Amino acid sequence: MCGRFASSRRPEDLVEIFEVEKWEPEETLAPDWNVAPTKEVWAVLERPVKDAGSPRPVRQLRALKWGLVPAWAKSPEGAARMINARAETVDEKPSFKRAFQSRRCILPADGYYEWVTGTAERELEVEGKKKRPRKQPYFVTPADGSVFAMAGLYEFWRDRTLPDGDPAAWWVTCSVITTEAETGPLGVALAEGPRSLHDIHPRMPLMLTEDRWDAWLDPARTDPEQLRGLLAPPPEGLMRAYPVATAVSNVRNNGPELLEELAGPEVGTLF
Repeated sequence: MCGRFASSRRPEDLVEIFEVEKWEPEETLAPDWNVAPTKEVWAVLERPVKDAGSPRPVRQLRALKWGLVPAWAKSPEGAARMINARAETVDEKPSFKRAFQSRRCILPADGYYEWVTGTAERELEVEGKKKRPRKQPYFVTPADGSVFAMAGLYEFWRDRTLPDGDPAAWWVTCSVITTEAETGPLGVALAEGPRSLHDIHPRMPLMLTEDRWDAWLDPARTDPEQLRGLLAPPPEGLMRAYPVATAVSNVRNNGPELLEELAGPEVGTLF
């Protein structure tokens, strides 16, 4: 799954990396090293620009709320539960099917966090001595330092309780697509620790390599078979994972220190 990630790149850099044609400088987000559900996140998407006089899709950088609200939803209350869409069923689930057909986006990140329960903590839990075992967070990021381009979906929802013209009447929300975690060796592995992403968690965000960006963002690409082909996992060995401080487990903590690599896990023996 993906329940927390880091996104600290400047929008100007994202505009260059993804060859964005339209971005409003007044629309900006501060660097965020602890992105949690319902926060606003950067998204790269393609759609025609209103009043531009042309139906041509334009690549844009937009700030969207993380937690998808389907267009048919009566209220946005379920957004926090729609942060992830499974690649295996995204073309079937009513909440994601229409967005998958024509409203796909890329959610740029530095990487994502995942938590592992230590051996000693698990034993205490089994023995009934601890109801909430501590977990060791790991940060997963491209081994070469490049942007982590997560496959995403976005959707529009109209708040019917607000009048036309109210800027808050329209919600634009998004979800991260996840896939089975890689079982092959990490691109950069620790001397002691996880040997694969699957060792950390059975799911991971679907990373799109650069050669798939154009096809994924193209709203004119609607053939189901072609789209399902874009959901194939990337080549193995592109990622690294390392332990970080448990401070990241508190959503109120935020700062570049959350990404600092620890010499070893804080929470007992893990692997």
